[in-house]
Amino acid sequence: MSKAFFPFIAALLGTFLVVSCHSAQKTAQTQRFNKLVWSDEFNYSGLPDSTKWGYDLGNGCPNVCGWGNNELQYYTANRVENARVLLGNLAIEAHQEKMGGMNYSSARLVSRRKGDWTYGRIEVRALLPKGRGTWPAIWMLPTDWAYGGWPASGEIDIMEFVGYEPDSLYGTVHTENFNHVKGTQVSGRIHSSTLSSGFHLYGIEWDTEKIDFLFDGKVFHSFQNRKDGFKSWPFDRNFHLILNLAVGGNWGGKKGVDNSIWPQKMLVDYVRVYQ
Repeated sequence: MSKAFFPFIAALLGTFLVVSCHSAQKTAQTQRFNKLVWSDEFNYSGLPDSTKWGYDLGNGCPNVCGWGNNELQYYTANRVENARVLLGNLAIEAHQEKMGGMNYSSARLVSRRKGDWTYGRIEVRALLPKGRGTWPAIWMLPTDWAYGGWPASGEIDIMEFVGYEPDSLYGTVHTENFNHVKGTQVSGRIHSSTLSSGFHLYGIEWDTEKIDFLFDGKVFHSFQNRKDGFKSWPFDRNFHLILNLAVGGNWGGKKGVDNSIWPQKMLVDYVRVYQ
């Protein structure tokens, strides 16, 4: 046997071990979050399940009108035009209509006090709206604001999408040290040409060390725990899930709003939380 053969075998074996170790680590992480603790499969019809979802209402006034981002919608509650379950999907739909002093209506569903978690894997399978001025989001806020008001207690944006960038989605965290007001937010971006034409799986895996942001099961961005206190890492407390479709605003309306596209909706196939 040629002596040159042995380095080849060693290199091949080394590659196999690296790939195997990476797969084993990923499998171990997935197995670590293998218990389904909360879900909504949307296998019913009518209004969203009130045992799992509440609503944020209005236009954000008097505290931060336009929800702090100069958004154009008024969020409603228990109104099927804006949030309904039909044919196995939750539809969150924005309409161009006068509502509460605003020119658009929509819905913002929250699991607050009905689904709150520290650590785990959160998965949401969704189909995004399209058109300039749409701003859907799948995200999380602290339930008890233990470290103070925003951004001190943190924010986890599992998925944000703005219609004027139809092939891009973002995963972001906001903290006292890292937030968009200071221009220091920590964000990841990934591209896909089918965000508004097909369902995709959006998620995070979140533990004491980091938050991994997932697109169709693959990590595209990670935020590490720097171990320097809550100003960088407030993510050791309960957070709840938010599903909403905003209109316009500082980011969603940066390129204006196309008045010809409404109504627009985000469809959600399921929400699952594992710990």
